Amino acid sequence: MRAALFMIAVLFSTAAAADTARLYGEHCAACHGPDRLGGIGPALLPENLGRLKKEEAQQVVKAGRPASQMLGFGDKLSDEQIRGLVDLAFTPLKDIPDWGIEQMTASRVVHNDMAALPAKPVHGADPLNLFTVVEVGDHHVTILDGDRFEPLWRFQSRFSLHGGAKYSPDGRFVYLGSRDGWVSKYDLWSLKPVAEIRAGINMRNIAVSSDGKWVMAGNYLPHSLVVLNAHDLTPFKVIKASDEAGKTTSRVSGVYNAPTRNSFVAALKDIKEIWEMSYDPNAEPVYGGFVHSRQPGSEEGVPVEPQPFARRRTLTDDYLDDFFFDPTYTEAMGASRSGTGGLVYNLDARRKAAALDLDGMPHLGSGIVFSHEGRTVMATPHLKGNQVSVIDMESWKTIKKIPTKGPGFFMRSHENTPYAWTDVFFGPNKGTLHVIDKRTLEIVKDLVPEPGKTSAHVEFTRDGRHLLISVWEMDGWLLVYDAATFQEVKRLPMKKPSGKYNVYNKITYSSGTSH
Repeated sequence: MRAALFMIAVLFSTAAAADTARLYGEHCAACHGPDRLGGIGPALLPENLGRLKKEEAQQVVKAGRPASQMLGFGDKLSDEQIRGLVDLAFTPLKDIPDWGIEQMTASRVVHNDMAALPAKPVHGADPLNLFTVVEVGDHHVTILDGDRFEPLWRFQSRFSLHGGAKYSPDGRFVYLGSRDGWVSKYDLWSLKPVAEIRAGINMRNIAVSSDGKWVMAGNYLPHSLVVLNAHDLTPFKVIKASDEAGKTTSRVSGVYNAPTRNSFVAALKDIKEIWEMSYDPNAEPVYGGFVHSRQPGSEEGVPVEPQPFARRRTLTDDYLDDFFFDPTYTEAMGASRSGTGGLVYNLDARRKAAALDLDGMPHLGSGIVFSHEGRTVMATPHLKGNQVSVIDMESWKTIKKIPTKGPGFFMRSHENTPYAWTDVFFGPNKGTLHVIDKRTLEIVKDLVPEPGKTSAHVEFTRDGRHLLISVWEMDGWLLVYDAATFQEVKRLPMKKPSGKYNVYNKITYSSGTSH
C-alpha cells in the first residue's frame, strides 16, 4: 500500500513539473528566456529574486507589475499553477551558465552615440551636485538637482538596480548596475541614455576607475569579474573568479575602486583571498609566490598574468564579503562572515595587519572616516547589534561603542559638518535617525521623520548644508533636512510613488568613505 501511494505521489509530482514547464514555455519564456536567464524581463533565478518573497512573487504573477510589461495571469492560471511557476523561479540551476564576451557583445545596446552628445549641459544644474534617486519599487531613476531640489530627468531602469550609482570623475556620466547583470551608462549633461550591456547573469555591483576609462563588474553568476571600456561599454576582459590552482571558483561579493592605487579591489565570497587588479598603464608585472629572480629565462621571472588587471592575491584567514579602506587604500578592512569580528590586510605586504573587535556583523561598506582628536578614525553601524563602533585607524583599536536604539544599515557625514547621521533599520525603533557629534562621539539628537516607517539612505549635498532622506514606505516623497539645525526644510513629491527610494550622489565613493 505504501509503495503504491509513493508511486502515485511520484507520478503526480512528475506530471505537475511537466505542466509547470509547459506553462513556463507558454507564458514566461518569451520575456524571461527559455532557460530562465532573462530577456526583456529579468532572470527568474533565486539569486536574482533575493529581495522578493515567494508570496510577493505569486502576487506579481497573478496581478502583474505596475509601470512594466509584466501582465497579470490571474485570469488564465489557477493559484496552484501560479505557485508552481514561482517554485520553478526559486529553483537554482544545476549548472553555472556560461556568459562570455560573445554573449555580452550580442546583448550590447547603443542608445546614443558618444560623438553626438552635446559639448555642455542642457540644464543649469551643478554636475557635481546631482542626486541619483533609484526608485526600487517602480524600477525608475530620477536625477535630482541638489541645489534647487527639483527633478531634471526620470527614466525607466533595468530590473532591481543594486550596488549604488557610480560616476565618471568629472561627474558627467552615471553608471548603474542591476542584479540581472546589466550595466547602463547615462549622460547627465544631455539627460540621455548612452549604452547598456549585460555583463553577467547575476551581478553584485560595479566600480569605475579613477581615470574614467574602465568599468569593472563583479558577478555571482557566472563566477567572474568583467572589465568594460567605460567610453562605450564594449567588453575588454573576463576574469574567472578562481583560486590560483583554478580548481575552486567563487562568487564575487563586491568590487571597489582604489583611487590612490589606480586599481580595483575584489571581495570573494567563496575563496579566502583579496584581489587587487591594476589599471595603471605602467603597472609592474605580477609574480607568483616569493620571487628570487626576475631575469629572462628564469621560471620565477615569468609574470603570472599580463597587465593590466593581473590579479595580485592576498590570502586571508576568513571569507571577507564586505570591505572598507583607510584613506590611502593601502589597508582593507573586511567583515568576517561569521559576524564575530573583522580583519585588516595590508595590500602592499599582502599580509594581515590587525584583527578588529567588531561583533554583530558590521556594515563596513556604509562606514565613514573622519578626524577625531588628531587621529583618523572610522565609524560603522552594525546589522546585528545596537551600536556604532568607532575605530582608531592607526592602532586598529575600538575607541568607542556608541549605543543605538537598534541595528543600523547606512551612515553618512560630510567634511563641512561636525555631525554624522546613522539610521535604525530594524526592530521596534525602526525609522529613528541618530545624529552623532564627531567631536564627542555622542548622540546629540534623535529624529523620527515618519513614525513606523524606514528612514534611510541619507546623502549630503555637495556643500554639506543639506541632506536628503528616503522614507521607504512613504510613497512619493523624499525629505530635505538642514544639516546644522536638524530641521526638515522641504518635502519633495516624486513624480510617481514607488515605495522605496535609494539616494546616491557624487561625493560618496564606492568604499563608503564620505568626504
